[in-house]
Amino acid sequence: MDIDRIDYTDPSLTSDPYRLLDYLAEHKPVYREPHHGVVMVTGHEEAIAVLRAPDVFSSSTIVAGPDPMSLFPERPEGDDITEFVNANRQYLPQNDQIVSSDPPSHTAQRALLMGLITPKRLKENEEFIWRLTDRQLDVILARGTAEIMADYAQPYTLLVIADLLGVPEEDHEMLLGHRSGNQMLLGQRKSAAEAEAGSGQQHDDGERSMGHNSLEIFYDYFSARIAERRQVPLNDVLTSMAQALFPDGTVPEPIEVARIASNLFAAGQETTVRLVGTALRRIADEPETQALLRANRDLVPRFIEETLRTEGPILGEYRLAVKTTELGGVHIPAGTPVLLANGAANRDPRQFECPAEFRVNRENVRRHIAFGHGIHTCPGAPLARSEARITVERLFDRTTGIRINEEAHGPAGSRRYDYMKTYMFRGLTSLHLDFTVRD
Repeated sequence: MDIDRIDYTDPSLTSDPYRLLDYLAEHKPVYREPHHGVVMVTGHEEAIAVLRAPDVFSSSTIVAGPDPMSLFPERPEGDDITEFVNANRQYLPQNDQIVSSDPPSHTAQRALLMGLITPKRLKENEEFIWRLTDRQLDVILARGTAEIMADYAQPYTLLVIADLLGVPEEDHEMLLGHRSGNQMLLGQRKSAAEAEAGSGQQHDDGERSMGHNSLEIFYDYFSARIAERRQVPLNDVLTSMAQALFPDGTVPEPIEVARIASNLFAAGQETTVRLVGTALRRIADEPETQALLRANRDLVPRFIEETLRTEGPILGEYRLAVKTTELGGVHIPAGTPVLLANGAANRDPRQFECPAEFRVNRENVRRHIAFGHGIHTCPGAPLARSEARITVERLFDRTTGIRINEEAHGPAGSRRYDYMKTYMFRGLTSLHLDFTVRD
């Protein structure tokens, strides 16, 4: 493979990015690609090193694309540009979000976030997930067929996160009505990174402007609710959010809590939608895997982990080297854009035996970094795991067979699937399934 001729931002790679990523993980764990000057980190060990060094590899450019320096009013010089980046974050997309923050501000935001999703709250939410799963399955199983992404996964994940955040049921329809804005975080990531890559792709979600913040509708919603609960406390989750404090005891402004809640609301949906779709596609497409899981339910959690490892929703995310460093024998000057390729690191043969092979009983599967690592580990990981696992469990309970709809996707051996046209995310745009429902 002549990797220097391949542009990793080429939309044609979206149907199968792993031919390139697997090659890089095995042969070039740290690789400076020639088209955009981006250092791609595809090795597992090297990716962990990046994630453990936020003082060297800033998250400020997580969605800014391969030329983030062009967004600043000037290009900094020197071997440490940390102060410059911190002083100019307003020029970067998603600059007010926890995912793009670095310590020490990230430390305070993360503590506030974890105060919103305590183990007790997650346990209560999981009890709701079991009830919701059956409620949503009632709709699609009655028909015997469904387009799983729109008919099940999208409303399901929205309602799960709405419950976690204590959104009153009377507001659910309003939030469902904002699904175009509800693809906010995902849309911003695509528009920012791919506009900078020069792809010129037009996306269904309508996101075009790097300056547009489609989270604003949710900022307004949560800010108003939090201000109300500070005036009139109730015995609910929103009141707990309103009473949350920063680690130093200071009271955050309503908008500061709203930003964190909105990010959780957004990120907790779209990636989980893709995880559910990928897991069900494999179950429906592989009768032997489905039979194994039906007969051995204790393998379902490990099946979910192997799905995350082999085909997780996040293919890559950007970092910015703010200090001159070296990684994997590659010199990385301050100011270099870095693409942390999670999708490749999770298939590194130095870490996972026969990495492209899907193994339901893989022993070391939890070493994957589909949910990140270190201070930016996804706080919603337990939630995503629960949603996918419970969906599979209840489908097995209520059906005797789950199959790919051949009219939509073609016969076995000649399947046709459409994937999101983005090099940063991995996910089906639609998945048509047929079910044999238990009597």
